[in-house]
Amino acid sequence: MRFRAGLSDRLSDLGYRAGWAAVRFAPEPLARSLFDAAGTVAGRRGGGPEQLRRNLSRVLGTTPEQVPDELVVDAVKSYARYWREAFRLPATDPAEIVASVEISDEDVALLDASVARGKGLVLALPHSGNWDTCGVWLVNRHGQFATVAERLNPESLFEQFVEYRESLGFEVFPLTGGEQPPFEVLCERLRAGTIVCLMGDRDLSRSGVPVQLFGEPTRIPAGPAKLALETGAALIAVHHCYTGPDTSRITLTAIDTDGDVAELSQRLADAYQTGIAGAPADWHMLQPLWESDWSAQRRERLAEPNS
Repeated sequence: MRFRAGLSDRLSDLGYRAGWAAVRFAPEPLARSLFDAAGTVAGRRGGGPEQLRRNLSRVLGTTPEQVPDELVVDAVKSYARYWREAFRLPATDPAEIVASVEISDEDVALLDASVARGKGLVLALPHSGNWDTCGVWLVNRHGQFATVAERLNPESLFEQFVEYRESLGFEVFPLTGGEQPPFEVLCERLRAGTIVCLMGDRDLSRSGVPVQLFGEPTRIPAGPAKLALETGAALIAVHHCYTGPDTSRITLTAIDTDGDVAELSQRLADAYQTGIAGAPADWHMLQPLWESDWSAQRRERLAEPNS
């Protein structure tokens, strides 16, 4: 059994490397058409991913059956676009990426002023658009930033993701299994006046903060709020969405840090909600998010002591 597991991991690793290389070096028109076609087929087959449809129904305030089929297709195509761009990003000129991003002068001023305080900055964003594009834009503007990556199986796949993001100028710390707990390291970076970027709309741990999102209870990671309160860093919610075949937009929302972790987390959730509602097709949430969709196993795990 151990041999089979090891063989499966090696085959997954080889397949991923081959796929990454093929997409990275394929002609752009070919890669675009293939991923668009794959997204369209996956979005139409059987009405599209059921959980995605359920999630979009919360955004629209309707039942899953009333979610337009075209919105589901557009959402799957957007997700496919994310992966196409992610595979090709290391081979894309950073200047080209930066030029494709739209951001208001007011938001740039907010970002620059927050960095200029010298007390660190926490940027928290949902799984919308392409967060790696946001990172490339940020590196171009303010240099390296720190982030956290969830470990993947096989380990070699995780290492590829880390290597890939570090090649873009990110400083990546593992969520688990690192030399130090990531919270401590990120606090050090913030106290040194640098930037930390974290995904903030989906919590997989037992320590998520209860919030209301689109009128229903869920939990989001406590990290962004805890880091800001622990270090005095500024806190900004980021939203990224696509505005055209080759363009996208970054929007920033300053979060008031006067309060506790629960209050800051709810303000983040409110900011995420505004961004997601404005571009629902670009929110790549295909997993159960709200409490009413949680599995019995997750409910039991969260009900255990010290959860």
